[in-house]
Amino acid sequence: MADISKRFGRRHLRGTSSAWVRHHRAGKLAHEGTGLSFWFRPLTAALSEVPVDDRELAVTIHARTADFQDLAVQSTLTYRIADPTRAAERIDFSLDPDTGTWRAAPLDQLAGLLTETAQQHAAEVLASTPLATALTEGVTAVHARVTEGLAAEPRLPATGVEVVALRIVALRPEPEVERALRTPTRERVQQEADRATYERRAVAVERERAIAENELASKVELARREEQLVDQRGTNARRAAEEEAAADAVRAEAEAARTVRLAEAEATRTRRLAEAEAEGLRTSGEARAAARAAWLSVHEGTAPATLHALSIDRAAEQLPRIERVTVTPDTVADLIGRFTGGEPRA
Repeated sequence: MADISKRFGRRHLRGTSSAWVRHHRAGKLAHEGTGLSFWFRPLTAALSEVPVDDRELAVTIHARTADFQDLAVQSTLTYRIADPTRAAERIDFSLDPDTGTWRAAPLDQLAGLLTETAQQHAAEVLASTPLATALTEGVTAVHARVTEGLAAEPRLPATGVEVVALRIVALRPEPEVERALRTPTRERVQQEADRATYERRAVAVERERAIAENELASKVELARREEQLVDQRGTNARRAAEEEAAADAVRAEAEAARTVRLAEAEATRTRRLAEAEAEGLRTSGEARAAARAAWLSVHEGTAPATLHALSIDRAAEQLPRIERVTVTPDTVADLIGRFTGGEPRA
């Protein structure tokens, strides 16, 4: 808006580059253009300010489709006032000389004109389109129809308004209808998610089964190898036992042969010892017999008393040696009695 200040009963207006200002003094045009700055008297001045920059207008259009479903079209309309002189003549853009504000609401009037025009053309195209088609293809159709309608609307050029751009943001049905329409898609998406989950689970189960089969195959292979190992150990043990038995048999045979040889040698030695001993006994007997015969032949003519003495002497040689003899009085008396022929003492 224009900046108006007071100085000594006069007013000073300072405009902007995006606002077109027109000043009439006593019914005559005094100033006109953008970016103006001038003094004026409030009692004789008529001021108008028209914005010439681009303006954006949010337009919500309510229409009904061919299948009698309410639909809301959310769009944004960009426009500008290309001819401010004509706009000032057709719409009230007059300013209050004291406050610098519009006396009316010109932009609301322009917004109503643009909204009604856009709604008219959007309703026409949606009225012949089913809801499902409108939701899938309606944005392009509504955009094209509303753009053509705004360009062909004669009131806009007559007001000096130019439509710069139109953007259709969204087409939305009523909340209940929108939820109903979302349900199949949600169900389909949920089914796809469930299917993906099931497939993922199936893949996981298949992988677990493969892992379990691999583990089982590994266990079977280990068991088979353990069985082979046990068989091999048994074979080795049997072979070792057989070899040990064969070695024991060889050792037993060798021991038996050695024992037999030792027994034979012992028997031979015993026999030889017996023969030697017998030969010695025979020789000793023969020697004793010869000695006895010689002794007898020597003493053949000896007196019997002498032979008795010799016999006693020979017998004494065979007696044990007596180291000490204890003679008691009784023994002496007994001996004396025997030698004298008397009675032994009691």
